[in-house]
Amino acid sequence: MKQRLSFLFLLMSLLVFTQNESSSSAYLDLNYFSGNIALHNTDILHLISGRPQGFILSWNKRTFGDEAWEQRYNYPDYGASFIYQDLVDPRLGDNYGLYAHYNFYFLKRNLSLRVAQGIAYASNPYDKVDNPKNIAFGSRFLSSTYLMINYKKANLFDRVGLQAGLSLIHYSNANVKAPNTSINSITFNLGLSYDLSETTRVYIEKENEEKFTEPIRYNLAFRTGINESDVIDSGQFPFYILSAYADKRLSHVSAVQFGVDAFFSNFLKELIYYQSVSFPEENVSGDEDYKRVGVFAGHELFINKMSIETQLGYYVYYPFDFEGRTYIRVGLKRYFSDKFFGAITLKSHGAKAEAVEFGIGVRL
Repeated sequence: MKQRLSFLFLLMSLLVFTQNESSSSAYLDLNYFSGNIALHNTDILHLISGRPQGFILSWNKRTFGDEAWEQRYNYPDYGASFIYQDLVDPRLGDNYGLYAHYNFYFLKRNLSLRVAQGIAYASNPYDKVDNPKNIAFGSRFLSSTYLMINYKKANLFDRVGLQAGLSLIHYSNANVKAPNTSINSITFNLGLSYDLSETTRVYIEKENEEKFTEPIRYNLAFRTGINESDVIDSGQFPFYILSAYADKRLSHVSAVQFGVDAFFSNFLKELIYYQSVSFPEENVSGDEDYKRVGVFAGHELFINKMSIETQLGYYVYYPFDFEGRTYIRVGLKRYFSDKFFGAITLKSHGAKAEAVEFGIGVRL
C-alpha cells in the first residue's frame, strides 16, 4: 500500500510539472479512504474480515458557464478517476477501477457531490477450484459506481487544498457471470487537491431562460447483452429487449416517460429446464414461456448531451416466476443527434441485478 501511494504522489508531481496552458481550468485530487463493507447480503459474511482501504486519484476540469447546461447545474466539474482498493480478505483480493465522473457543488461551492461510473478489475474472482469462497465476483471485469461527498477548501496553501468526506463504492458484474453477490464499501476519505491553473476565471452569470416547450416524442430502443442465472456454470446466454415509449420534456433538464418492454432472455430457457428436472417441488413443467412483457414509467435527467435514465416497470406477461413482477432500470444515455442515442443501463429486481444492457435507439 505504501509503495502504491508513493507511486501516485510521484505521478501527481510529474503531472504538475508538465502542465501547460490547456490545463488552465483543471486540478488534481488524491483521496485516501478506509471504511467497512456493508452487509447487504448475509451470504458474504465470511468475506468481511477487515476494513478495506485504498485511494482515488482524479483529474478534474472546471466549467464556467460557457454553455447553458453548465449554468443550470451550478458550474460542475467533469473528469476521470482511478481507484485502487484493498478489500483486505485474500479471497476478495484487490480491485482497480477507471471511471468518468461529474462533481456537483452546493453551499457556496464548499460541498461537492461526485457521481462516477466505470469499469473495475478484480484480481481474485471466483474460481470453483482455486477460489470457491468468493461468491461476490464471478468475473474479473466488473461494473462499478462510486459516490463521494466532500467538504472542500481549495487553495489553502498556494495551489494545495484539503477535502474530507464519505464515499460509497459499489462493484458488481450484473449477473454477466455467476456468482454475483457484489460488494458495497462505505468509507471515510481524506485528501489533497492541486490546482493546475495559473489564473482564475470568472463564472458567467446565469441567464434567464425561456420556458422549455416540446411536443410528446416517441422512442424506439433495442438493448442486448449476455447474462447468466444464479446457478453457477449454467451458461451465459444473449438477451434481447425491444422497447417503445413516449416521452414529454417538462423543462431543459427533465422529462417523463411511459412505455412497454418485450424481453427475450435466453438464460431463462436454461433455468426453466434446470428447475423442471432438478426441483420437482417447484412445480415447473419445463414448458413455461421464457418471454416477458412489461410496462414502465420513467424519468430522464439531461446533462449536456448525456442523460441519467431511471425507470420502474411491472410485468404484465409473466409466465415464469423470476425475482418478482417489478423491475428497475437505471443508466446513462448519450445523444449523438436530436434523434439517435446510445445507452448503458442496469436492469434489476430491487437490489438483485439481472443484466447490464447495451442499447441504441431513435427519438422520433
